Amino acid sequence: MGAPALLWPPLLLPLFIVLFGQPLGTKAQVCSVNQTVFQVVENSNISEPLVNISVPGDLRVTLGSSSTPFAFKIVDNQLFLNVTPDYEETTSLVAVLECKRGEVQVTVLRLFVAVLDINDNPPVFSFTIKSFDVAEDTRVGTTVIPEAELEAKDADKDDILYYTLQEVTPDASSFFSLVGPNNPALRLQQALDFDKIQNMTFKLLARDTWDEQTEPSHTATATLVLNVLPADLRTPWFLPCSFSDGYFCIQAQYHGVVPTGHILPSPLILSPGPIYAVDGDQGINQPIIYSIVGGNTDDTFIINADSGNLTMAKSIPSPMIFTLLVRADQADMARYSVTQAFVEARDGELQFSQSLYRGTVVLGAEAGTEVKDRTSPSEILRIQAQYPGFPDLNSAITYRITNSSDFKMDEDVILTTVAMKRAEVIYVEVEATSTVTKDTATSVVEIQVSEQEPPSTETPGGGELGDSQRFSTVDMAVLGGVLGALLLLALICLVILIHKHYRHRFKCCSGKASEPPPPPNDYDNVTFLPDHKASWSSTSNPQPQSGPEPAQPPSGSHSPTFSRATPPISAPPSPKLRASESPKTVQAGDSPSAVRSILTKERRPEGEGGYKAVWFGKDIREEADVVVLNEPTADMDSASATGSEGSDDDDDDDDDDDPGLKKGPHFGADDDSTYI
Repeated sequence: MGAPALLWPPLLLPLFIVLFGQPLGTKAQVCSVNQTVFQVVENSNISEPLVNISVPGDLRVTLGSSSTPFAFKIVDNQLFLNVTPDYEETTSLVAVLECKRGEVQVTVLRLFVAVLDINDNPPVFSFTIKSFDVAEDTRVGTTVIPEAELEAKDADKDDILYYTLQEVTPDASSFFSLVGPNNPALRLQQALDFDKIQNMTFKLLARDTWDEQTEPSHTATATLVLNVLPADLRTPWFLPCSFSDGYFCIQAQYHGVVPTGHILPSPLILSPGPIYAVDGDQGINQPIIYSIVGGNTDDTFIINADSGNLTMAKSIPSPMIFTLLVRADQADMARYSVTQAFVEARDGELQFSQSLYRGTVVLGAEAGTEVKDRTSPSEILRIQAQYPGFPDLNSAITYRITNSSDFKMDEDVILTTVAMKRAEVIYVEVEATSTVTKDTATSVVEIQVSEQEPPSTETPGGGELGDSQRFSTVDMAVLGGVLGALLLLALICLVILIHKHYRHRFKCCSGKASEPPPPPNDYDNVTFLPDHKASWSSTSNPQPQSGPEPAQPPSGSHSPTFSRATPPISAPPSPKLRASESPKTVQAGDSPSAVRSILTKERRPEGEGGYKAVWFGKDIREEADVVVLNEPTADMDSASATGSEGSDDDDDDDDDDDPGLKKGPHFGADDDSTYI
């Protein structure tokens, strides 16, 4: 039993050597390192050895197969990093060192390399430009684009991204915003309006640092385009209309006039325009269907469902007003609106604008020449009739000339049909006929065949005289003022000259012809003696007495007329002329100044009373006509003695102031008597 017990130690020695690497009772011989865990920054290019490996004499060290492939190498018992570490690829590296003696592995060492992350990657969007559609009626506060569609990715796993929305379209940022700085979801913050803005563009930025001044800091950019899709929010609008806002338009009401007793063949002319509506949602722009839903008594009117044109189906016998209720429906029948059309039926009459037109044609004009307007010879004369207040009927009027074959109508213009060979004035009648109502009206045109070409408004260069080349009213007024001032100056000079050269004549004549003569006893005639004495009336308020008619002046003669409000004398007899003298006759066309009168106060010798009165012809040297003033009777001497004493005075002023002179007798039988 003892022998087997003695055999155990030799058998256990190899087992301990395997387990512990060396025989019991001897020092262990293994590979060793002074550090097993390392840290390196990613992207670092490390050329120095990570660690030195202690290898005993007969041992050797190798990299085990479980090491990170290609990450390490051993050179001269030194462990080197064989790659540039990248945290995004792997966060740690493992090196397994196998220590062997021969082919027998003595020990295994494990070394760990931790790769430290740094901010070396920018954020990246999954798109460069992306378009999104947003409905116009989207509610405010709705997230229109989720975060998942807009977020950026950063390879730096520990980085936090910060987002910013920048507008490209002006005022676009008032419509959309981001949910938060770290959440790029897009939210609507103001109601959309397709009519105001149809699309908006934004720049979306993602940055991997809060502060862009931080180093390193990376930014990514993407473009967002948001298209506003129109929604059916508005009813049809009758045009013209006035906007109260972007959704409601205060629409028009229509007015028209039709004649009684007639059916207009064409659509009614309405104001402010024809019945017309459009879809209030321009982006949808649904077709419009028109209908009359009220006020169409006896179905008098018909409306075209597609165009909205209003026509008459029946005539209206008497004046009245229709209030039509017109409806406009969208073709999809989603929305509609209603307006009113007021149609007034009233009596109408075809009328010319003038009862007489005046035209002119140049003498010698050939057939086919247009008659010009005499008041404006450069323009064509147009003859037009109309129904006042019925513009619908005015386009259906024809014209013809009823009483002359020398002229014809070309619409509203008169043309000659023959050559104008004689200067004359021709009257033609123009008849207007309505092809709708069959009403007629006539007017007269006075056409003057003129010997001269009507004045032209063209300039010598051939162009028509422009408004800038015509004299203005102010220019003509200034010219008239200057000419008036010159005329006044000329008249003043003329008066001065007349006064200077003829003042002595005015002293004896001016104002004296109408004054009563001195007392009758002081009058006589230079040339003739009176045939008889005239009888004077001494009553205080005498009336003209009948007497023989005064002698009539020769034909063509010019004689002054005397009148006075004081008591007249009886008509004197016809004067006698000397046989050697004959009256001077004023020829036709002579001016009233052709015969001039000069009255003198030269006293005759005592006993030969009276003034000398001589009338001259055009030339003072010509033979003179003489007026004979008969001497009053002796009865008058006593009747006027008290009132005529001052007449003996030669002073003109005394004569003017003498009341006796103002009460003297007339020179003739009445106020209108004339003597030569």
